[in-house]
Amino acid sequence: MKVELDSFSGTKIYPGRGRLFVRGDSKVFRFHSSKSDSLFHQRKNPRRIAWTVLYRRQHKKGISEETAKKRTRKTVKNQRAIVGASLDVIRERRNQKPQDRKAAREAKLAKDKEAAKAAKAARKAEKAKSAAQGAQAKVSKQQSKGAFQKVHATSR
Repeated sequence: MKVELDSFSGTKIYPGRGRLFVRGDSKVFRFHSSKSDSLFHQRKNPRRIAWTVLYRRQHKKGISEETAKKRTRKTVKNQRAIVGASLDVIRERRNQKPQDRKAAREAKLAKDKEAAKAAKAARKAEKAKSAAQGAQAKVSKQQSKGAFQKVHATSR
């Protein structure tokens, strides 16, 4: 017994069933039902019609029980050092207790504050020093060129 395949849907056609269509170029098409025959002659694409074998094969329907699922690989976490911190430093900070971390942060902030205050005081002293020197020898542009100095004397 020879079993043919439907040219459109891909289903099996048993002897004594279906229709045969021979195109002008002598190519033979076999159809299981008038439904697949009609859709073929409407030039429908069997890959877009949900009940055809081609559609099911393209969209991987009904083959999950035949093939075993692929095993997924477990991701392995790697730890690397980043710029400015070695791996040992990173691990040490991760294992540090929150209280210790907070105390270290506050100590660093206090230290930075002191450094900023000292820098500000140094700048202020430098500015005062330069102002004292500049007040003695402060001459305008015109005076340096030898212009007459106007003195404002108010007498009442």
